[in-house]
Amino acid sequence: MQKRIILYILLDISDRWEGMDLMENSKVYVNVMAEFTKDGRLLPKSFMWKDGHTYEIQKVTDIRRAASLKAGGVGIRYTCIVDGQESHLYYEDNNLWFVVLT
Repeated sequence: MQKRIILYILLDISDRWEGMDLMENSKVYVNVMAEFTKDGRLLPKSFMWKDGHTYEIQKVTDIRRAASLKAGGVGIRYTCIVDGQESHLYYEDNNLWFVVLT
């Protein structure tokens, strides 16, 4: 059995994002539990919503560099299955994670 080292990242940004404009309000910054694989990929495993509820990511189906046209921001877009639904989780170039309200 192979062993792997898991590095978990918790980003606490709740105090940094008060008073954002309307476009930014569709962007919800979240705390993410992620794993670095042995080949160097960063994979999100779960995220915590602003009410404190933790959502498990069942599967990551796509990873690509993309912009969020609705909320603004550029980074790595993770297409994820969460509670049986497809969702997009973004990892911005400023090392913050967000989801977009629909």
